[in-house]
Amino acid sequence: MQFIKLMPAVLSAAFIVTRIDGLAPARLPSIRNVPTPTPKAKWQGSYNRNRVLKSSVASSIDIPSIESQRSLNRIQSNIVKAMMVTYVASMCVALPVTLFPVFLLYRANIIDRVRKEKWSLKVGQFCSRWLMRVFPFASKRVLVDADDERLKNPEPSIWVCNHISMLDLFFVLALDKRMRGRNRRPIKILYWKGLEANPITGLLCKMCGFIPVDMTANGNGNANEYDPKSFKQMLKSTKAAIDEGFDIGILPEGQPNPTPEKGLQPIFSGAFTLARMSRRPIQMMSLYGLHRLWHPDDSIGMCCVARDMVVRVYPGGRIYKNAEEFTSTFEAVAGYFGAHGRDMPAEELKMWLDGSMWKTELSRRAATRMDAENVEQGAESTRKEPSKKKQ
Repeated sequence: MQFIKLMPAVLSAAFIVTRIDGLAPARLPSIRNVPTPTPKAKWQGSYNRNRVLKSSVASSIDIPSIESQRSLNRIQSNIVKAMMVTYVASMCVALPVTLFPVFLLYRANIIDRVRKEKWSLKVGQFCSRWLMRVFPFASKRVLVDADDERLKNPEPSIWVCNHISMLDLFFVLALDKRMRGRNRRPIKILYWKGLEANPITGLLCKMCGFIPVDMTANGNGNANEYDPKSFKQMLKSTKAAIDEGFDIGILPEGQPNPTPEKGLQPIFSGAFTLARMSRRPIQMMSLYGLHRLWHPDDSIGMCCVARDMVVRVYPGGRIYKNAEEFTSTFEAVAGYFGAHGRDMPAEELKMWLDGSMWKTELSRRAATRMDAENVEQGAESTRKEPSKKKQ
């Protein structure tokens, strides 16, 4: 009853929070399709919330950086926090109610397990998306390349993303259609088994058939300690999901990153292993800004210092030759965007995405190794010369 009484006030706050100057972003674009310009390409038209920008070649995006946006004052922060808490509370009510009919159909053997998981995923996405519209505590942007053929005709893929907040899962569900296109395949996400301790996230993950990974709850920012015994079942579940037509989503950092401004945490190469096993390309995306709403550090928590968030979906998914190439590319590309809210310089980004930067890195390492060997041989020759003179 108390929650129902508070609803008018919360909805009024939602209206105010999107209208007060300084709280809403300063006409930042809500871009569904992001152009992919050549280095000298010019944008067509001005920025607009509904305009689709177009160009020809994948590159970095010249858009106003989120870093430059004003932080929230105390009143604005409290309003945003109230809406975020209400959103989370609403999800706790909406998910059990909307998933219950799917559960009944499954238990009555009217639908099979695979259909139950696909329907549950759609229900979770619907709830997350629409409740974010009712309680607009975040200003959301999705940046994709307008002429990325994989969005129009998607192929089975392994999706990887950085991990910056406890809100990540909700936003990935809510924005999935805008991130992966209308023709996207259903997806199963690998998640920490400890989330099942929360009845709501546990219900969502189990109903959607998401794949658990067992590891020690040793706090965000500390080294991950996985249970090797769970790997066999994880690989078995992943292979079954691939055979059933699902894409796979992985957070290679394994836990929320308490310092995204410094880059990514240590990257685990499980995505490369799964991609090699299934012969699927790896596609990258990166989140920015959610840690300023709900910080991974428990001592900071729901700080709500800003409400702008953006997710970047990179074009050109590919099959990597080895694990180090994947981890280096992901750390460079997704790590830069996660730290700054914008792409790295255009030419550098293009080289990372097409693999030429990694070839350059290998050449640099080879040259460094040869230089070190030459120095060592020179030092050895110098040591031998005095001994010859004494003889």
